[in-house]
Parts: sequence; C-alpha cells; structure tokens
Amino acid sequence: MANVKIYTTPTCAYCAMAKEFFGKNDIEYEERNLVNNPEAREEMIRKSHQMGVPVIDINGQIFVGFNRGELEKALKVV
Repeated sequence: MANVKIYTTPTCAYCAMAKEFFGKNDIEYEERNLVNNPEAREEMIRKSHQMGVPVIDINGQIFVGFNRGELEKALKVV
C-alpha cells in the first residue's frame, strides 16, 4: 500500500479534486492542512521547494498540483 500524504488548504479547489480522486479510488491518505500548522508548511516547502498547494507525497515521490494521469501511474490506478 502506498504511503500518501497531501498538503492542503481549505479553499484550494485542486486539493478538493485530489481528495475526491483518492476517495473514489479507495486510496488512504494523510491530509496536512497548512492553515495554522507551520510545521506542516515547512515540511511541504522542504520537500517540494514550492509554496502552492496541493503538494502530494507518494512514497517520497513529490507531485505539485493535481495531475490525475501522473497520480494514476504512481498509484497504479486503472
């Protein structure tokens, strides 16, 4: 099983799309909401060198933004 972590904010539409994708494909994930969580924000920036969300970490492979095709490949979703 993949270890999936997603860094989000409540107003991010692409974050919502990614979480919906995970739900539809029965992918368990840990959500790290960056609002009022400076540790998660620093962790995300350190991993991705980005400040935009979503940032998705799948077994250490970093994806910036929501790219359904790339996520399907990484998670072996058909």
